[in-house]
Amino acid sequence: MSPTAPDTAPSGRVPAARRHAGPLPGARAGALRAALLRAAPALTAYLAVRLTSLLLLALWAHRQRHGVWPILATQWDAAWYLGIADHGYAHELGTRYDANNLAFFPLYPLLVKAVAAVTPGTRATTGLCLAVAASVVAAWGVFAVGAHLHDRRTGVLLATLWAALPVGLVQWMGYTESLFTACAAWALYAVLTGRWLWAASLAVAAGLTRPTGVAVAAAVTVAALLSLRRGFAGRALAAALLAPLGWCGYVGWVGLRLHRWDGYFAVQRLWHNEWDGGVETLRRMRQLLMYDSTPELFLVLVTATLLGSAVLFALSLWDRQPLPLLVFSGVLLLIVLGSGGVYFPRARFLLPAFPLLLPPARHLLRASPRHRVLVLGAAVAAGVYFSAYMALVWPSAP
Repeated sequence: MSPTAPDTAPSGRVPAARRHAGPLPGARAGALRAALLRAAPALTAYLAVRLTSLLLLALWAHRQRHGVWPILATQWDAAWYLGIADHGYAHELGTRYDANNLAFFPLYPLLVKAVAAVTPGTRATTGLCLAVAASVVAAWGVFAVGAHLHDRRTGVLLATLWAALPVGLVQWMGYTESLFTACAAWALYAVLTGRWLWAASLAVAAGLTRPTGVAVAAAVTVAALLSLRRGFAGRALAAALLAPLGWCGYVGWVGLRLHRWDGYFAVQRLWHNEWDGGVETLRRMRQLLMYDSTPELFLVLVTATLLGSAVLFALSLWDRQPLPLLVFSGVLLLIVLGSGGVYFPRARFLLPAFPLLLPPARHLLRASPRHRVLVLGAAVAAGVYFSAYMALVWPSAP
């Protein structure tokens, strides 16, 4: 997932020969090392934020006599993925709510099972290690997109802001957000640099990781179709056709397994997830902001995240971000805001939407160093606190 460092102008354009010159990652180890060195400040900042968050979580958990390991590796969705790795998927739809594991996409549990078979330790250990490793690859991809579109400092700030998100602890839990963000970020980078088959392959992987993988597929397909008029029609057309296959393949497989064409959507209904165009989202926001005299702090955070993400998407449109990024963020927002399902995990669902952080990253670059340090410090402090609060105080899943 890690291409060589791009040699591009600030506009993000590269010569046609370089856009289609080679596969991703680069064949030469020297080029890969150079790319890693270029990303080193971003990865250092990312790890510093995440380790700070982990330290506060450990101290807070110790005071409450909680173990950190179960929180990170075995609870909530992590338990579902470990169950799939251990026992496979259900064969029937059933009637119980929140009980059918076909709602969870297969790439992460398959990786956990495969890697655990050839490494020491439990599958829970393997799952957490995979998530942490994927988060570093994701941070590298986030940096690569920001550096390609603007400059290296933008990439570093973008990766730092992504690390400091209020639910950033999920990046180091046995969840799929890190793996999905890694696939999404490098798929978008591949699109921006004209590596169509890599973009399609990563879109397939994203589509096998989370339901919102359709957003990555849409970004790749739309960009590929629009590029047909600029030549290299074969690769772009192949990418447009291949990109949705991961998501469509799993949804189709669930339908065959349950012997009904809408099998996957029937499973989602059992998990209270149905599309209603945003009616439930607006109802919950209205209740929390206008009528609830003692709203849960975490739900207020979720609401602020949803509203802030909508504002950041408008700013992204104003900044004329490249179309693939806008399609990815827009489809992701449409899915999350338009769902009639459970409300509390929606801040986590938006964790992969890193392009929304480009406007504040660019603003911080134009600010004075003192202002930049203060804002980044406040963002990291808030992210560290809310991550620990989410894990130790909030009584439900992240």
